[in-house]
Amino acid sequence: MGVFVAEVQPRWSDMDAYGHVNHAKTVTLLEDARCALLFAEAARLGAPQMADGMVVAKLSVDYLAPVVYTGRPLRVSMSVQDLRAASFTLDYRMHNGRRETDDLVATASTLMVPYDVSAGRPRRLTEAERDFLAGWRAG
Repeated sequence: MGVFVAEVQPRWSDMDAYGHVNHAKTVTLLEDARCALLFAEAARLGAPQMADGMVVAKLSVDYLAPVVYTGRPLRVSMSVQDLRAASFTLDYRMHNGRRETDDLVATASTLMVPYDVSAGRPRRLTEAERDFLAGWRAG
């Protein structure tokens, strides 16, 4: 597999006073893409417990160009970079349109930690979660 692609839809209200999508709203769009992978796709492929608790421990975003609201979705491609026993890193590439050839507007990285909500503490990845994530490792 290697790369998961999600389309996310900016909203008119995401724009700031400068006429482009606000930086915080861009992070929310990355979250929407991440949820498509870690919750919907994980459940579809046999790792539904990922939706029970997963937190962002670190976030880094490089804004390369303004995202201007056009009514079109953005393309976000994601891959797993660093898969450990109790964490993993997701890398993102956000394009201003549906194609990989559309302008690259941001790259990002999140350090993700599985979390036991009822115990209130981090936990280790399950075997099913590791198997699912391994399928999205960059090759």
